[in-house]
Amino acid sequence: MSAVEESKRAAAKVAVGNHYPKDARWVGIGSGTTIVYVVEAIKALGVDTSATKYIPTGYQSKQLIVNAGLTAVEYNALPRGTILDVAFDGADEVDEDLNCIKGGGACLFQEKIVAMQAKEFICVADFRKLQPRLLTNWKSIPIEVAPIAAYRVIRKLEELGSVDPAIRASATAKEGPLKTDQGFFIIDAPFKPLLIKADIEAGQDGSGKDGVWAVDVLARKINEIIGVLEVGIFQGLTGPQASAAGDFGGQRPVAAYFGMADGSVSVRKAQ
Repeated sequence: MSAVEESKRAAAKVAVGNHYPKDARWVGIGSGTTIVYVVEAIKALGVDTSATKYIPTGYQSKQLIVNAGLTAVEYNALPRGTILDVAFDGADEVDEDLNCIKGGGACLFQEKIVAMQAKEFICVADFRKLQPRLLTNWKSIPIEVAPIAAYRVIRKLEELGSVDPAIRASATAKEGPLKTDQGFFIIDAPFKPLLIKADIEAGQDGSGKDGVWAVDVLARKINEIIGVLEVGIFQGLTGPQASAAGDFGGQRPVAAYFGMADGSVSVRKAQ
């Protein structure tokens, strides 16, 4: 196993060990390569999972759940009022405030609604994903859009300062654009690195001037475009912060676990 895969496994083991609830009833399971090790770590706990339901964020994560002998329940089959005990998921990039870019695997909408249905969202990733600002290494924001509106959305993204936003293609050109589980397209929109709270507090302008945006401002602007289902920026409140405000569920993780190149695991907690 490569060092990167070992780092993912190490991060998943520590994250699950620290956050998998005793007597868990409802657990969100995200998408991506790291989640393989999350499911592995859950099985390794040796706890009774017979009464636990696992909510996948896409086809891949459902297959992982089923193949592990766990019970999968689709999000839209959850009993009304159900709040997940915890949701585990990966990320394409995470900044110093624990804002995330997700959607590299094209499951961002389902990933977001599952994260926001949970008391807490836990991010599990490898060392390559930890960056000072979003769009440092991962160069574009995935955006899920209605096919009929795709070119209109592209024009609006260009007006916001994105350079060459493009509809993501399937694995083979013959298949045309990639389609999500909702039958939507993904637009990958490059922007300049996004500003965090410390940048704004230091006086930097995150209003979009010269194509420079604060994380929350750009996320809101993109979501306001007609034809956009959801944007792959996970920011704002954490689950506990939403609860304290009288709501539930947050799209920003309460903690992010990064498997490092030396075999250690770095833990970052939301402020």
